[in-house]
Amino acid sequence: MDNRQEVREFLVSRRAKITPEQAGLPSGTNRRVPGLRRSEVAALADVSIEYYSKLERGALAGVSPSVLEAIARALQLDEAERAHLFNLAQTASRSSAIVRPRRRPAKQWTPRPSLQWTLDAVTEGPAFVRNGRMDLLAANRLARAFYADVYADPQRPANIARFTFLDPRAHRFYPDWGPAADTCVAILRTEAGRDPHDKELHDLVGELSTRSDEFRRRWGAHNVRHHGSGTKNFHHHIVGDLTLAYEGLEMAAEPGLTLTVYAAEPGSPSEEGLRLLASWAASQEADSTLQPQPAD
Repeated sequence: MDNRQEVREFLVSRRAKITPEQAGLPSGTNRRVPGLRRSEVAALADVSIEYYSKLERGALAGVSPSVLEAIARALQLDEAERAHLFNLAQTASRSSAIVRPRRRPAKQWTPRPSLQWTLDAVTEGPAFVRNGRMDLLAANRLARAFYADVYADPQRPANIARFTFLDPRAHRFYPDWGPAADTCVAILRTEAGRDPHDKELHDLVGELSTRSDEFRRRWGAHNVRHHGSGTKNFHHHIVGDLTLAYEGLEMAAEPGLTLTVYAAEPGSPSEEGLRLLASWAASQEADSTLQPQPAD
């Protein structure tokens, strides 16, 4: 992905979101652009208009942390947006040093046995590991049952983003599909800032942009976010409606991967729903082991 274009579009999109009133400036008349002017951002960040214009053209290589902080304050970036700006600046600096893009090892990542044991020890809620591309890399039995539709295509790796935008069942699974789609794209956009040389991410974004107008529109908004904790609504085709809290934990031993656990409020209908789902998953697993095996 083109770092300079990413920088340019991100800064322009953030500037367009802030009204003069929000920045404590007079609104005036005859404004030809939404949000703040470049000159206003430059003044708020205490840099020259020439310097800020250079940065907004994508030239972040070598910019100091203090200037980045000043721009983040001027644009009123939240923590996720601020981190994204710093990631873009780090990528620009690496590019200016003429270093080769970091390549991912060709070998497919597989969970350590101890990690799978840990996931399997979580028996009352779905627990899984994903990367920034939204690939499901490891899961306990309940997560595999919970995401049964995501795992349904045996020809492709399980990917939440691809399911969200390309599988019609996603609109049933996510009753609040719009916010779920927004979150999904924001996670991908955050990952693109961290690792713009990830070919698999580049291919995924290209596929989704080509096949989904909803994805393409959201991707162009340049929104990013940290996906740490909260509550989501789901409709599972086996057990119906579920309202689940989630906690996402960055894995210290595996940088770039996130361990997520869903849980239901004790005594709630959703807790009963997860128990029913666990029973269904166990019965499915038992049935599969009873299937006749092909003769040698």
